[in-house]
Amino acid sequence: MALFATLALAGCKRSGELDTSQGVGVSAVRSACPVAGVPAGTGDITLFDPATSRDASAIDVVATLTNVRANCVEGADTITSTLSFDVQARRTRTDAARTVTLPYFVTVLRGGNQVVSKRLGQVTLAFAAGAARAQAQGQGSAIVDRAAATLPQATRDQINRRRRPGDQDAAVDPLSDPAVRQAVLAATFEAMVGFQLTDDQLRYNVTR
Repeated sequence: MALFATLALAGCKRSGELDTSQGVGVSAVRSACPVAGVPAGTGDITLFDPATSRDASAIDVVATLTNVRANCVEGADTITSTLSFDVQARRTRTDAARTVTLPYFVTVLRGGNQVVSKRLGQVTLAFAAGAARAQAQGQGSAIVDRAAATLPQATRDQINRRRRPGDQDAAVDPLSDPAVRQAVLAATFEAMVGFQLTDDQLRYNVTR
């Protein structure tokens, strides 16, 4: 998953188009909206019966969080990203109708590892009698401070500066400058959704 892209280098150019009319540069669009995703190890949850067993024969319900969609609305002071996702599950015993409620979280990360906020929710799956599979939809929101997600003007100027053929730094990526890279990272936010797992459940996902 790409954590960030550079700012638009030429507003009239399409994203990714090479622009040599005023110098050397590749235009790319950087959105202030947080990138949506699922943290590694949190996209699946397995329930066992009995709960203390980890034998394959004891697997009760397996669910997967998938198809994450983000609808981003940029306001004057905040950016709100509404995340929608599907939960697909299967169970072992199918004799009777059953509902299973699973916890999930929506968290905002800054710079790849700083937790800005975290919200918890629940999604309920309804298995019909005789049915091995069920599906449900979940939703959550992530709010980001617009000013924090905006690159400083000095950083934008350095990234957008025209570099003409023959210039000493014409082929130098602005992000190779540690100060620029850190500024972009600090203004990069992610909206992550996953199952709220216990330590044992997370360990099972990582080691299975």
